[in-house]
Amino acid sequence: MSRRCELTGIGPMVGHNVSHSNVKTKRRFLPSLKTVKLASDSLGQTFSLRISNAALRTLDYKGGLDVFIVKARDEKLSTAALRIKRQVKAKLAEQTAA
Repeated sequence: MSRRCELTGIGPMVGHNVSHSNVKTKRRFLPSLKTVKLASDSLGQTFSLRISNAALRTLDYKGGLDVFIVKARDEKLSTAALRIKRQVKAKLAEQTAA
């Protein structure tokens, strides 16, 4: 399982540990990921996604999974999130047509 947020694409970053004597050694900064069940209002389903805590706060701020995922760029989304995005867009198009 990769250490990458399924909604924002945030992954590990590289930096240095810096000692008191200013010796620098390589280290990795891993994202804070959680497995969360998110509810889609338009589909009436819950989806289990592995997202960062920052993405979870952003979802609350934007107004839910549907609003966030429709506006998100496809390059940043995982395959599972892209599948959800297609379903949500189809459902919203169906509701506006009716």
